[in-house]
Amino acid sequence: MDKLVIRGGLPLSGRIAVSGSKNAALPILMAAPLIDGGVCYENVPRLRDIHTTLRLLTLLGCETEFEGNTVQVKQANELQFEAPYDLVKTMRASVLCLGPLLARLGRARVALPGGCAIGARPVDMHLSALEQMGARFDLDSGYIDGRCKKLHGAHITFDFPTVGGTENLLMAASLAEGETILENAAREPEVCDLANFLNACGAKIHGHGTSVITIQGVDSLTSCTYPIMSDRIEAGTYMVAAAITGGSLELVNCPTHALEAVIHKLRDMGVHIQDDSDDAIVVTARKTVRCVDVTTLPYPGFPTDMQAQIMALMCVSEGAGTIKETIFENRFMHVQELVRLGADVKCTTRTAFVRGVEHLQGAPVMASDLRASACLVLAGLAAKGTTEVQRIYHLDRGYEAMEEKLRSVGADITRAKEA
Repeated sequence: MDKLVIRGGLPLSGRIAVSGSKNAALPILMAAPLIDGGVCYENVPRLRDIHTTLRLLTLLGCETEFEGNTVQVKQANELQFEAPYDLVKTMRASVLCLGPLLARLGRARVALPGGCAIGARPVDMHLSALEQMGARFDLDSGYIDGRCKKLHGAHITFDFPTVGGTENLLMAASLAEGETILENAAREPEVCDLANFLNACGAKIHGHGTSVITIQGVDSLTSCTYPIMSDRIEAGTYMVAAAITGGSLELVNCPTHALEAVIHKLRDMGVHIQDDSDDAIVVTARKTVRCVDVTTLPYPGFPTDMQAQIMALMCVSEGAGTIKETIFENRFMHVQELVRLGADVKCTTRTAFVRGVEHLQGAPVMASDLRASACLVLAGLAAKGTTEVQRIYHLDRGYEAMEEKLRSVGADITRAKEA
């Protein structure tokens, strides 16, 4: 198992190219079974979750080819309807094959993601919405077993603007009979990217980017070439990297339009951000920044996937602030690792209280999830001495060549094998 060894205290300076978005690429790749003929995806990040998705598509009957950052997918065999636990357990997004398989085959058998109970995260909202479109589900030996004769349009109101639920329904409704209306739909840019991809293949989707989306079902979807949007969370992470090291980074291929909440909060902290174009931004922090209060919210609010990173920056900022996590439970598992580095953070289930310290001190730490991994890397970049971030397989799920990109702008960071 790999770890990252970071010798901190060096200001970063230079240019980083932001990779394609993992959270956009996963559902867009999952839509491949809906498409007649082959599909060409461009700007696809080379990540563990992407490779897992391609393995799943292969098991479902697709032929895949990944060269550079381009993926080709075509249906080589008769489509299969089962997504096995061995793959689904490693990636929650695997549940996104439910909608496409039901729409195309009328059958989907998908292992419960991560082996969790249906109510643990809003997978139940996916199922309830698909039931309104004519599907029926059984829970059988840890699998969601869905069947339908033909999905039909429905007027669906989500209890909460679920990203995965909105994406599953966009794909399912694209080939359903009649019109589907999604109310309280997720507005995230990745949802819009999926809708734009489906429209490029011939779907009739309107209203994406708002809370009400209308989908008129069509008989078939046809092939296209589609570039995946850049990753706003990766971009936000490197923005914090510039700030936490007192450096200056130019980020290119940066989706600035999707980062307004992050940019606004960093500017409140005293970080200088110059965004002269739609796809480039310069982030500079030559002075000590200050703590602020942050509340995670569905888009266009502050993203939960940037909560851990902004906490790392607050740990070495002036003053004190609070971070309220409203999206996911158990998303403060990085706090105790930050404390090992000398941070002053106390938390309840949903709120963290952060008081900035003069500096962090390097130490061995262990990553608990993807964004916690990024948080600890950022803290290590700022800390005095050496920090070892263990269990970085989480990081490889969501950041393409992070240590290489950081090394190219002056970080002292290497990958090594854990003892």
